[in-house]
Amino acid sequence: MVFTWHHEDDTARFAQQLAAQPLLADAFITLHGDLGAGKTTLVRHLLRALGVQGRIKSPTYAVVEPHQTETLSIYHFDFYRFDDPREWEDAGFRDVFASPGLKLAEWPEKAQSVLPLADVAITLEALDEDVRQATLQAHTLCGQQLLQGLQA
Repeated sequence: MVFTWHHEDDTARFAQQLAAQPLLADAFITLHGDLGAGKTTLVRHLLRALGVQGRIKSPTYAVVEPHQTETLSIYHFDFYRFDDPREWEDAGFRDVFASPGLKLAEWPEKAQSVLPLADVAITLEALDEDVRQATLQAHTLCGQQLLQGLQA
């Protein structure tokens, strides 16, 4: 499934559509793309659409930023600086992935050997300063059902 977003408002509308999917509550979504492709921007819009209040910052240095709404636990990972799979165990990420909640991971290729299979992989490409192309791939039944609820 491919989307073209001509403006950040398009990204926000997509995030609202994705946030409305009930299966999202326990999904694992990976975000792929070069620096500046819009991964963190998409996550911010999605978190806002899910009802996260306050400042939403990138977890580049912390590796994970947890968020909580009234009904949902959300974990936003950024594995850009991830170097050693032992960090996975030491940080307790196995327990996080075993618990309920939405998991979003930027730069998942840096932790590929320890991450579970993503329900949905979103690859973002900057076509120019404003335009982004998003390619979504489902890797699980949950992911297929999530994508069925979206409109291109």
